Amino acid sequence: MNRISFRQGMLLGFALIVLLLGGAAVQSWLVVERLVDQNRRSSELAVQLTASIQELGERTVDIERSARQYLVLDSPVFRQRFDEHLSQSLAVIDRLDTQVAEPLIPLLGGWRMVAEALRSGLDQNIPQAEIIPLLARMAELDGLLKQAGQRWIEAQNRAALDELEANRMRLGVRIGLALVGALLVALAMGWWLVRPVRHLEQAIIRLGASRFDEAVTVGGPADLRQLGKRLDWLRQRLAELEADRERALRHVSHELKTPLTALKEGVSLLREEVPGTLAAGQREVVDILQHNVASLQVQIESLLTLNAAAFEARRLQIAPTRLHKLLDAVAQRRELHSQSRHLKVIIDSPEESAMLDGDKMTVVLDNLLSNAIDFSPEGGEVRLAVSHGEGLWRFDCVDQGPGVAEEDRQRIFDPFVQGQRMAPAPRQGSGVGLSIVRELVRAMGGTVHLIPQAVGAHFCVEIPDEQ
Repeated sequence: MNRISFRQGMLLGFALIVLLLGGAAVQSWLVVERLVDQNRRSSELAVQLTASIQELGERTVDIERSARQYLVLDSPVFRQRFDEHLSQSLAVIDRLDTQVAEPLIPLLGGWRMVAEALRSGLDQNIPQAEIIPLLARMAELDGLLKQAGQRWIEAQNRAALDELEANRMRLGVRIGLALVGALLVALAMGWWLVRPVRHLEQAIIRLGASRFDEAVTVGGPADLRQLGKRLDWLRQRLAELEADRERALRHVSHELKTPLTALKEGVSLLREEVPGTLAAGQREVVDILQHNVASLQVQIESLLTLNAAAFEARRLQIAPTRLHKLLDAVAQRRELHSQSRHLKVIIDSPEESAMLDGDKMTVVLDNLLSNAIDFSPEGGEVRLAVSHGEGLWRFDCVDQGPGVAEEDRQRIFDPFVQGQRMAPAPRQGSGVGLSIVRELVRAMGGTVHLIPQAVGAHFCVEIPDEQ
């Protein structure tokens, strides 16, 4: 089946299911048609049998009447009537014979014998006393024929019901087997078709998370296997591009840091007036150079930090993490920072555990809390909260600072973007903290966004619940 395409596999599966269910339906229809035809024939035969027996009874009454009249009046007219009624009755007897009602055959033979004896008796002019018992016997045989015919019809009805019940059981078994077969075919085709689709989905998720270390292997239909090969080629190409990007970034950073170090040392020598005494204007130029060199060094180190964070984001270590303990640890790391600003850090966290990467979540919350402390007013509050709902863990960091300007909200998570609103206290930063937060949150399959509010900044991180 490896050479069958996805479309061919679907068509084959549907065809097998249709054949199984259609075959069961056709068999059921044929059985019903046969039973209906058989019941129709049985009904017609029962009607004919009943009508013949009733007609025989009426002819017997005519035979008895004409025989008695002949015995009393001895008229040829009544004898002729007797012979006509007798011949008509024998014709009915012959018709009953052709209807193959086996219980009636001995009685029909007996009726013929009585009729022959009655005819012979009239031909031989035997006494009336001997004729009367023959007429009574003929009437008795009519009654027995009627009872036997009724019993035969009831037996036929019971046989038809028994056959109907047996066919119902067989049809039920066949339909059940057809349904089970169709279900097995559906499960087999689903396993054969859905499994590679799931592999493709997982491979795409890994590529989206920048995890290029695991090869893409997809089985199943030929076209899906070909698609898997294309994805693996894409994985290799993306891995090469990522490696080239990191290599170029390291190379550029190294190439920048080397002359920057020499420039920094030269500026320091000038500031210390090692080459000679500086004039006031010269000292001002040296101060500008020293400030710009320091800023450039911070930018390069931030660029390296962002690159390292992007690399670490691909290495997830999911494990049970106590949420309250996590937030306490983050707050303790920034305790001196918050005390210097006379801030109160409020923690609102349930005593539960969550399946997530505790180290990366610590970095995320530490960056958010550090920004919140820098932008909060003296004596204010910062709130760190955790809640759960709709399959997500939600981490909120809320401060009472100036917030984020409307024009900065769309790009606040971009690298080296610091926003237009200034912090109340002097701070050193390059604007990569929120970029690192976004990289780490995306690696954990979550999202981070800024919730607009009138006062302060409210950052919300949502991480899928892996439990």
